[in-house]
Amino acid sequence: MRIASFNVENLFSRAKALNMETWSQGKEILAEFRDLNTLLQEPTYTSAIKKKILALVEKLGLNKTDESDFVILRQNRGRLLKRPKSGPPEVVAEGRDAWIGWLELKTEPVDEVATRMTAKVIQDVNADILAVIEADDRIGLVRFNDQLLKPLQTTYDSIMLIDGNDERGIDVGLLTKPNYPIESVASHIDDMESGQRIFSRDCPEYTVRINDTTHVLVLVNHLKSKGYGSQADSNARRKAQAGRIKEIYDLRKSQGVAMIAIVGDFNDTPDSDPLSPLLSGGSDLQDIFKHPNFLSDGRPGTYANGTESNKIDYILLSPELWGKVTAGGVWRKGVWGGKNGTLFPHYEEMTNSAQAASDHAAIWADISL
Repeated sequence: MRIASFNVENLFSRAKALNMETWSQGKEILAEFRDLNTLLQEPTYTSAIKKKILALVEKLGLNKTDESDFVILRQNRGRLLKRPKSGPPEVVAEGRDAWIGWLELKTEPVDEVATRMTAKVIQDVNADILAVIEADDRIGLVRFNDQLLKPLQTTYDSIMLIDGNDERGIDVGLLTKPNYPIESVASHIDDMESGQRIFSRDCPEYTVRINDTTHVLVLVNHLKSKGYGSQADSNARRKAQAGRIKEIYDLRKSQGVAMIAIVGDFNDTPDSDPLSPLLSGGSDLQDIFKHPNFLSDGRPGTYANGTESNKIDYILLSPELWGKVTAGGVWRKGVWGGKNGTLFPHYEEMTNSAQAASDHAAIWADISL
């Protein structure tokens, strides 16, 4: 059995702010989007809050219209803003209950070559159980399977994704081959701590049947990014998420579930404090990169150029699975390796970074069950 994890960075459409040449170009837009959405949830819009709302409305290009280059302001019932013919806009709503609407990110199609390269990565990795990170939605995954994977004779029968908590619509899911059906799903979307949802997306538990007597439990994750917000807040959120994952893992083990894999994009390095609940402090989970049968390509990271500081994607295995590992590795050919592949080889069809399947390499583990 081969299990893999791959951050596909959306398949057909992507928020325009996430689809730029560099992360820094979209980072400020995403931060402003988050800050305005947060303010709009306030029960009462005081004068100070209205002032902040208007400042962000201007930054996001919404002074004159509900649609800018990167975001859309939906005002479905009641009004948030009044826009006089002359002069700046005004906040006319007195609080969250005074209007119905929201702010959303505009999307645009992903480069066609990039989508085909994503399919090629999945074909080449050929996992029986494939966790996908930053997928659009379940219908998008089904369409991707039908339109791009089936012609490559890479067909998945069980395809599951639960809409998570991320306002950008980037979720986590699981695809499994015909002989590995998903038998049950448990969601942790509404797990709470201090009045806040713990998971940025979700931490779904998928029970996959291997044969009549053997099942594997797969927990798929995309932990809080370092992209925006203060570093201290991001680290605290990520550590809370890692701690909750560890609690779920320990609970399932106490219930007799032995074969558990925790996979996905954790957005931090193995030696970081936020990941310590999973990777230190007495945890018996093991990172596939540490297995003696891991096939290293000389680059310790999984993101971008694959340096040690870019080791953020994981397959963590319980002792029962760890002892059955026969091989593991990284599939990096869908990542842009520089002009003419100067950093590392990438697919020949890729002629620029926009055509890369993803900024993340796929990682895999072979387990004899």
